[in-house]
Amino acid sequence: MIRLHDLYRRLKEKGYKRIALQAPEGLKRKLPTIASDLRSQGFDVIISGDPCYGACDLDLCARDNADVLVHIGHTPVDHTERVLYEPWKVDAALDVIHDVIPLLSGSKAGLVTTVQHAHLLPAAAQILHQAGIEAIIAEASPRTPLRGQVLGCSFDGARKTGEKEIIFLGTGLFHPIGIRLATSARVFACDPITREINEPDADRLLRIRFALIEKARKAESFGILVSEKTGQCRIETAEKLCSLSPRAYIVMIREVTPDQLLNLGFQCFVNTACPRLAYDDQTRFPVPVLTPAEFEILCGIREFEDYEIDEIL
Repeated sequence: MIRLHDLYRRLKEKGYKRIALQAPEGLKRKLPTIASDLRSQGFDVIISGDPCYGACDLDLCARDNADVLVHIGHTPVDHTERVLYEPWKVDAALDVIHDVIPLLSGSKAGLVTTVQHAHLLPAAAQILHQAGIEAIIAEASPRTPLRGQVLGCSFDGARKTGEKEIIFLGTGLFHPIGIRLATSARVFACDPITREINEPDADRLLRIRFALIEKARKAESFGILVSEKTGQCRIETAEKLCSLSPRAYIVMIREVTPDQLLNLGFQCFVNTACPRLAYDDQTRFPVPVLTPAEFEILCGIREFEDYEIDEIL
């Protein structure tokens, strides 16, 4: 949820009159209602209908046809101008924090979450404190401006806790697996919605990634994918990777889809766009899509024992 009255105030203080609205897929259905409320306050509204996967994926075309882009659901990852961010808070009971306490082995634990539950961390830390456990919450950073926040492309908030055990408060297993690979800590994935607790198995992911690297050795050409999106463009990384093989070519692309990759005709791609693409969507792609570190392993300048999860820091 967002506080619309606060949004109205911010827009009026800046003198904005024409508003572009953007939200990720899970919140897009909320946009007509928000647009109606904004119109009732005297604003003109444009709705971005393109896919959106995060604050790294801003619709600058919609923004340029308005006074400002209001991005709902995330916090900023860069300093793109004329964008207001409205995180979408999701409340939940914290019974799962009580449940994880007997599983902890020490008197300290790292505590992290995603943007929608960041406001719950103080209460979660208090529950741990009452049980004699100190919750270590990392300070904010430029890419993660909330304390204890992690992204699918940045696990620095977990790494900076420095703890051997880390509690992830949130849904899904992608973030906990990423935290495990980024920190080598024991990770407890605590879902506040289902009250389930899981310890992610990162070894399974590593086996899958190793098999993809081996499959990619047969490729005769490599497309180094560079995103055109504001918070994903890693052209310097791509140029470095391209220099590792005379058979590699930089490919500028906005949406990485199976059809796009099939049409391009490369036998392997290396992803410098959203890190989650290589991990989450590999089964949809027609050929191996490697991370930068995996391509370095393929080219012989990194050992598999030095594997690291792809992040944008």
